[in-house]
Amino acid sequence: MKANRLKIIPLGGLGEIGKNIMVLRYKDDMIVIDGGLSFPDDEMLGIDLVIPDITYLVENKEHIKAIILTHGHEDHIGGLPYILRQINVPVYGTKLTLGLLDAKLKESNYADHVKTHCISAGDVIKLGIFQIEFIRVSHSIADAVALGIKTPVGTIVHTGDFKFDQTPLNNQFIDYHKFAELGKAGVLVLMSDSTNAERPGYTFSERVVADTFDETFRNAKERIIIASFASNIHRIQLTISTAARYNRRVAVVGRSMVNVVSIASELGYLEIPEGTLIDLDEILQLPKDKIVILTTGSQGEPMSALTRMAMRDHKRVEIIPGDTVIISASPIPGNEKMVYRTIDHLFRQGAEVIYESVSGVHVSGHASQEELKLMLNLVKPKFFIPVHGEYRHLIKHAQLARDVGIPSENIFVVENGQILEFNRQRGSVAGRVTAGRVLVDGLGVGDVGNIVLRDRRLLSQDGLVIGFAPWERPSIPWLPQRKSESAWHFWRGRARRRRPMPRT
Repeated sequence: MKANRLKIIPLGGLGEIGKNIMVLRYKDDMIVIDGGLSFPDDEMLGIDLVIPDITYLVENKEHIKAIILTHGHEDHIGGLPYILRQINVPVYGTKLTLGLLDAKLKESNYADHVKTHCISAGDVIKLGIFQIEFIRVSHSIADAVALGIKTPVGTIVHTGDFKFDQTPLNNQFIDYHKFAELGKAGVLVLMSDSTNAERPGYTFSERVVADTFDETFRNAKERIIIASFASNIHRIQLTISTAARYNRRVAVVGRSMVNVVSIASELGYLEIPEGTLIDLDEILQLPKDKIVILTTGSQGEPMSALTRMAMRDHKRVEIIPGDTVIISASPIPGNEKMVYRTIDHLFRQGAEVIYESVSGVHVSGHASQEELKLMLNLVKPKFFIPVHGEYRHLIKHAQLARDVGIPSENIFVVENGQILEFNRQRGSVAGRVTAGRVLVDGLGVGDVGNIVLRDRRLLSQDGLVIGFAPWERPSIPWLPQRKSESAWHFWRGRARRRRPMPRT
């Protein structure tokens, strides 16, 4: 019967990078996987954030058992401060993931209203008819997990973001055995990360970055400035460890970076040798070859610390000729212009800039083609849904699935809002729910639409000048001096209608 089918409904993250959110529903039991945001592109003038449209969840909030988090990146948890105000349900995640989420909820004064449950890789929980097992994976943030979800129609595997790192810095290896066990027992549907589906071969290990950092620190004669994603705990740890090895002190710049370093160190995810971290003001008292500045701004965000340094607009740090600047991240699609503009300004100020396209200062946290094939072969799913990527990534991932033997009719490349229904034998697209984007502009959520964006775009191109001046009754020789104001308005109206001016 159709009522006994499992529904899989993506509300974000398909055909785009960011705002990942997925719904699983069987009868009246629902779980939500992740709740992310994305950042505005160049056309979204004045917009701060983009979050998913959760109309479907609000309409069915009494059926939602919980939100399950795969890891702590913004595109997976950043939308929750907005989402949880509309559907206040329990949230499950690993210790670091919940620590990062708690900081966001405190910023929005909503932390006391959310019930969270801390889990670890290997744990199994039951939510309604869903039994969920958390599986360790390697990614560019600690405590990332995949999900093995048992349902009445079969097992669903959601990989989250992952790669197969054979030499991870924290020695936390992806759980190959669990994926193989699930594959041997039988998996109905696999949903797998498609971000690097265009890249052949394997994604490099984080150890490659460690070697590059070591060489850069050894050769740098002046200050070193490192920009990275604030959530990349492995990269932060690598920066601190390498700085300590070369007897340098580390100052942290940027609100999000300061928050993450504080949270990660409190939770035990960062090992910071005593005396390594210093306050930003102390860099003026140290020799330049003893300083490392760890900062935000790897994506060229206009208000980020690195961008303001590059534009000579930072109140406490200026770029000095001879500085070595490492941008330890690759540009998110859509951010390329901002990133390269920042790099140009850094070069103009005399800095030596090292970035991904010319050096191994960054490796991706996502699996490349051979690793994606390995995941498919380990899990051996009956049906396959590529997720987490722009449309071309989903198409490429679908081609890889066909290459390893999954029939084309069992592969579903879908869009946000489409409903997929599965029983033990068949899968099909069965309609659509409301899905899309909600724009956040300051305190306004959803107040700005396409018309406002169009008007802002026109103003940015053509501009608008409005003049204000105090009004004074003019002295015009031919204007009769009437006592009443009505006479003045009468004569002003005549002038506006361009009637012949009386001659004196």
